[in-house]
Formats: sequence, structure tokens, C-alpha cells
Amino acid sequence: MAGSSLYQDDDTSGIVDINVTPFVDVALVLLVVFMVTARLFVARGVVVEKPKEKTGGEVPATLRVTVTQDGKIYVNGDSYPTDAQAVARIEEIAAASPEPKAIIAGDRRTAYGGVMHAIELCEEAKVTAIALENEQP
Repeated sequence: MAGSSLYQDDDTSGIVDINVTPFVDVALVLLVVFMVTARLFVARGVVVEKPKEKTGGEVPATLRVTVTQDGKIYVNGDSYPTDAQAVARIEEIAAASPEPKAIIAGDRRTAYGGVMHAIELCEEAKVTAIALENEQP
């Protein structure tokens, strides 16, 4: 039969094939979008002028403590009025990770004591894996 269809035209049987190609296409597009935007969510924070040195590399972490030029401390982009609130937030973020790591980004013009205070807050929250962030020249 030259003009016959693959499917029978009787009323008792229906088309039982499901085309999953559009679903796979949408899933792959969403995966790419999430991969690209995930870095933006992790890297968000307060803009500071970090020191430029050749040493150092990228460390993946979900906890970011930033010290501005005037000594204000931000945890993942949010400022907290007291040290106790900052420590509580650091503990909350660290509890979500099996191996919590903190990245401390200090403005190059800030006092050394501000960066040391940020390290102390992380240690109070029981986060011992700490890295200092810098920019490559």
C-alpha cells in the first residue's frame, strides 16, 4: 500500500507513542541556564577593591565574608549590626555544608584588624577552613 499510514485508522486503538524530544530539549536548556547563573549567585556580595597579587587561586565556597574600607563586615552580601548576629548567620550557612569553607575578601585599604576580626567571627562559628581572596594582576 503506497499511501498507507504506520498507524491503523480504526477507532479501537490510539496513538501510544510519546515524543520526549521537546522535553529533553527544554531540560538541557534549563540545565545550561542554571549552570551559567549559579556562579552569579555564589559570587554576589559587596564590591571591594581586593589586593592584586600573583599568588592565590579560586576556592569554591558558599560562605563569603567581606570587610569594606571602613571596617564594616558583610556575610554573603548582608550587613549585621552586631557580631552575635553575624556569627549566627555564619553558623546557619555553615550548617548547610558538610565541609564549610569561608572566603574573606578585604578591601586593600582596610585596616588589618578588620580582616582579623572577620577571621575571628568565622572561628567563633566553628568554620576553620578560611581563605583570603585577592585578584590576579
